[in-house]
Amino acid sequence: MPKPMVLLVDDDEKTVATVRLYLEHAGFEVATAGDGVTALAMARRDPAPDLIVLDLMLPKLDGMEVCRQLREESSTIPIIMLTARSSEEDRLEGLDLGADDYVVKPFSPRELAARVRAVLRRAPGAGDETPLRVGALTIDPARHEVTVRGARVKLTPREFRLLEALARAPGRAFSRAELVERAFGMESEALDRTIDAHMVNLRRKIEVDPARPTIVETVFGVGYRLRGEGS
Repeated sequence: MPKPMVLLVDDDEKTVATVRLYLEHAGFEVATAGDGVTALAMARRDPAPDLIVLDLMLPKLDGMEVCRQLREESSTIPIIMLTARSSEEDRLEGLDLGADDYVVKPFSPRELAARVRAVLRRAPGAGDETPLRVGALTIDPARHEVTVRGARVKLTPREFRLLEALARAPGRAFSRAELVERAFGMESEALDRTIDAHMVNLRRKIEVDPARPTIVETVFGVGYRLRGEGS
């Protein structure tokens, strides 16, 4: 069985050497790029990498723009952003662009390898791929597609996983902490505001009237639930 391929994008040679060593020890093949333009070219190759570890401060093309362009072309390649920028606004900006995880420098290379494994476990094709149908929604994990009333909608990876987590237990109220764990596999890294921001964007895409949601409902004092057939 071939090893998963990780594309490591960072212009700091010391960081690249250290992270590469840990990822290879964890069982991954590693390709590297030192700037955004090279990263885009390598990500577009066939076969594409299984996951991208992407620094934000890059020469030629910054990581945010690399992420934006990749998400316009593919919603399935997992992206872990690697950056020294630790503010909540920076984190939200990266997640809104479609990043799957956000690791702040300085970091533990061992922890990063664990994050890579966790994100790959949640990637399309890693779990139950039976289509889910709840009311007007159809969620196809294998194709990473969502249709609402027969019309396809384009979601970011995080929006997709949040909706899928809710759809696997329609009618059940999930706390924000439960959604973080089920959809992202983390505990403290995704703040309440992050989940709420994703829900706002998700509702804009799937609700007829996002101000009066009828698919993803807010359960006050708890979190969110997907409205079931009979609820």
